[in-house]
Parts: sequence; C-alpha cells; structure tokens
Amino acid sequence: MNIAQIINELSLQIANNRMIINAPMKEYTSFKAGGTTALLVNPDSTNELSYALKVLKDHGAAHMVIGKGTNLLVKDTGYNGVILRIAEAFQNISVTGERIEAGAGALLYAAANEACNASLTGLEFASGIPGTIGGAVFMNAGAYDGEISQIIESAEILSADGTRIFTLEKDELKLSYRSSILQRTGDILLKATFRLTKGSRENIINRMNELASRRKEKQPLDYPSAGSFFKRPAGYFAGKLIQDARLRGLTVGGAQISTLHAGFIINTGGATASDIINLMEIVRSTVYEESGVLLEPEVRIIGE
Repeated sequence: MNIAQIINELSLQIANNRMIINAPMKEYTSFKAGGTTALLVNPDSTNELSYALKVLKDHGAAHMVIGKGTNLLVKDTGYNGVILRIAEAFQNISVTGERIEAGAGALLYAAANEACNASLTGLEFASGIPGTIGGAVFMNAGAYDGEISQIIESAEILSADGTRIFTLEKDELKLSYRSSILQRTGDILLKATFRLTKGSRENIINRMNELASRRKEKQPLDYPSAGSFFKRPAGYFAGKLIQDARLRGLTVGGAQISTLHAGFIINTGGATASDIINLMEIVRSTVYEESGVLLEPEVRIIGE
C-alpha cells in the first residue's frame, strides 16, 4: 500500500489537517490501548467519505470505518490500512412527530436526550451506551431489554465502494443479536430513522436515571473498557460463566477482569492491546474447560 500516493489523491478533496499518518489508535478507542493505523481520515461530508472509499478501492487498500471506537481494539503491532472515522460531520439529530433521525456519528446518549426532550419513549435503554448511531446499528446494540431492532424504521446507506446511496428498511437490515447485514456487506450507515412513541417526559427521565444508577452500581465506568467484552452465549451469561470460573479480578499487565462485573475487561492503567488479548484468551480457555462454552468476543480486534 502506497500511503504517500493515497494521501496525495485524497488531498484533492480532503484537507490535510483531517488526515493523520501513523495515528495512535489508543486516542480514538475507549480501551485507551493499542497501536497505530497507517492513516486516519476524518471525512467532513458524505461526499468526502464517498470519495475516500473510491480512492481506497482503486488502490486495493485495506480500510475500515469506525465511530467512537467503543467496540474496537487495535493490536500493538498496528493496523496497516486506512481508518475512516465518522465523527462531527455526521452528528445531526432531528425530530419530526414520533420519528427521530440521527446521523451515524451522533452519540447514542445525545439521541436519547433529544427523544426525551420531545417526550418520545423507546430510546431510554441507549442513554448509557457510549457509542454512536452508526456502531449501534452495525452491532444492533442493546441493553436492559432494549435494542436497536425494536425501534429502527429505516437507514440511509452508502455502498462499500462509495458509489451509491440507498435506503434499507428495518427488515432489510437483517438485525439479530449483535449483528446486522452491514457486517456482511461492508456498506456504511449514514443516518437512521427511529420510530418511537409519545410518553411522559417525567417517566422517561426517571427511567433514564434508573438505568444510569444501575450502570454506575454494576459496571466499572471509572476505567477504560469496551463494555461487555464477550457476546452472550445462548442460554448463558458471559459474566456469570467467567465469575463461576473464578476469574474475577484476574490481571495480565494492565488489563483486568473487573471485580465489579466479570463480563468487563478493563484497562487499569497502561494496559497494552497484548495484555487485553492475552487475558481474553485465558478467559476463553478457562471458561471452556470449566463449562464447555466457548466465549466469542463482541469487541472487534484488528491489526497485524
């Protein structure tokens, strides 16, 4: 991959100050750990994102699209590709009647707050999830008996090669547990429309406050992490399997199985991506030996 040539072509439409060579991904991921990416690009519009995708396809360059990096870990050896970061330019949120439209870069809690201000119920479950709308739809994010599939109506999508924009209705998104069709096609969410229902603003606020209190009590919010590290195995809870395997508090370097919630791997300070990955593998092998259940990471791990 000829990074210099790619940057030269990208700079025809994207300002140089929105491109970072050897970007330290610990600064762009919630784990605050990991190596660099060859190039980080912050497109300022859909047109810039589309153009970047076309350039990268022409060069056959490895690339991926991220939001806040709340479900991502880049190996210490780095990612020899280009990361396109959906951020400020894609954060618009608007409310029309019982529908709320949010850009891929909009934060989930910001969308939940807008819904609350409009006395619309249905997004309360997302008020404490730290990611973006794009990541939430990509993963069909959920918490406390709510998930994106319950409220999404449609999504505006950019094809993986950047050549066309189209709409997918809810059923076409193929949403299931932590999965969507976007994971298989590589197409990119630009914005999503959610259908909510009118409710009592006081009740909505109370529910959001209740969930915030539960999170504070049961989750290690004071440490960098990627939330629940493992997918929920059918018929089990990952955290309980880890706890039953007597792994709560286990530490590798700066990475630790949280003593507050065994489903979380946290960065206690100075953890490397290797610390986190090694701890993950210990957990997977030990839980498998103890229960016969092979845990699968929910966190995306990329790099050389």
